[in-house]
Amino acid sequence: MTAIAPPVASAQRVRARPDRGRQGWVRRAPLLPALVFTIIVTQLPFLLTLWYSLQSWSLVRPGSEHFVGFANYVRVFQDSQFWTAALNTVILTVGAVLIAMLIGIGLALILDRKFLGRGIVRTLLITPFLVMPVAAALLWKTTLLDPTFGIVNWVLRPFGIGHFDWISQVPLLSVMIEMIWQWTPFMMLLVLAGLQSQPKDIVEAAGVDGARPLQIFRELTVPHLRRYIELGVVLGAIYLINEFDAIYMMTQGGPGISSTNLPFYIYQRAFLGFEVGQAAAMGVIVVVMTIIVATFALRLIFTSFSGTEQAA
Repeated sequence: MTAIAPPVASAQRVRARPDRGRQGWVRRAPLLPALVFTIIVTQLPFLLTLWYSLQSWSLVRPGSEHFVGFANYVRVFQDSQFWTAALNTVILTVGAVLIAMLIGIGLALILDRKFLGRGIVRTLLITPFLVMPVAAALLWKTTLLDPTFGIVNWVLRPFGIGHFDWISQVPLLSVMIEMIWQWTPFMMLLVLAGLQSQPKDIVEAAGVDGARPLQIFRELTVPHLRRYIELGVVLGAIYLINEFDAIYMMTQGGPGISSTNLPFYIYQRAFLGFEVGQAAAMGVIVVVMTIIVATFALRLIFTSFSGTEQAA
């Protein structure tokens, strides 16, 4: 025979559920202003961009705004310069991220060892990441890569490269070098944090068992650093895919569109070509592509972190 809950207990249970719900909203209430602010500054502009992308609107022809549907998207996909800018974006992002990560791993391995003046060296290596992007671009354009007075040409003069115009001859490579210089410290710090979190007793035990340093690095250090490397690659790619300052200050996207990436090409279409509708369509396409890539990358990172926690 089943026992029947007393009416008083049932009333208390029903009363407790709204109380818990009310307490949950009380805890979330301080976050509501931040949520509202985020929606206002991100989602509303994006919805406005979607609306503009469906319009044919040229700023040099007042009153020309009218609804054209998806015609702007068709023109964007047929624009060869858009795909050239997309290829430049991929080359810049992938090249800068991977090279910065490789250099960062090497520097982190050096800084993980104790030597005289390690604190000073670490501070100096972090400095490029603290420089404003515009200042860093001007530094590389006027001081380091100048064809006549540049430090890089002065260093390479004994090798027969004394007056090479980096900005004009290899603009994409020049921008990539500046991006690598500025983002290597970020990669270095992430990898260094991973190295310092690695259990030292396991490394010492492997050394006692006769494992060589290269074997220890390949079999123990690299698997331990995998999640840190993946995190650095994803964060670096998210930031560098939107790079604008270096291109604007160093090359202005030229010669031609040889160093133009997608953000700078959208800027050119909107504020130099005055085609608001096409620029908005390009922006929507870039956002969708970035979300797709970031989703797969973040899922890979979360899988890596969850797998590491389960193994621990």
